[in-house]
Amino acid sequence: MAIVIFLMFFGILLGPLLMKGAAAGDLAESREGVAEDLPPLPPLPAFYKGSGVLKYFIGPEDVLEISVWKNEDLSRVTTVRPDGMIALPLIGDVQAAGLTPEELRKAIVNKLKEYQETVVVSVIVQEVNSFKVFIMGEVAAPGTYTLKRNTTILQAIAMAGGFTEYASRNDIVLIRERSGGSEEEEKIDIRFKDIIHKQHKNLLLRPGDTIFVP
Repeated sequence: MAIVIFLMFFGILLGPLLMKGAAAGDLAESREGVAEDLPPLPPLPAFYKGSGVLKYFIGPEDVLEISVWKNEDLSRVTTVRPDGMIALPLIGDVQAAGLTPEELRKAIVNKLKEYQETVVVSVIVQEVNSFKVFIMGEVAAPGTYTLKRNTTILQAIAMAGGFTEYASRNDIVLIRERSGGSEEEEKIDIRFKDIIHKQHKNLLLRPGDTIFVP
């Protein structure tokens, strides 16, 4: 009889602790499941070019850190000029806009090799200022927006405060510069309801895009 009473008392003491441990285990499993379902963090601003690989291309007003190993005189932080060039000691102007950081690094290395055999260069984009889009028409806050990450059409409209009550949501126009230096612009008709119903892709914006909401 004494053994039975002891076991009952022992069970009363350990019961809450066991239940708490089980709950903690369930919570941990639940958290792990949530973590696996979370989408990855978005990359830095980028847009498609050529083969469709997503890359970032340097543009005017971007701030770059150019580091030349064991040569502080050639290393500096510089801003890309409106003409797309940067100026570096010894080698002068270098085209930066339209290149990836890796392409710019190789261009600098090639120029410096005229003066020294071994050259180690790194290019870091400190500030992204060239990724600008323009939102016009019937949105709450039309204007110019500098993007710091990949942004879709609907996300950009949300950044501009959303549609006004007079907006023609199914007559949106995306105006985009054509690649290859063409002066002709591409106009893409966007219907809000088609994006919502997944009949039209919620396009990623590119630098220089203009969204017009009539």
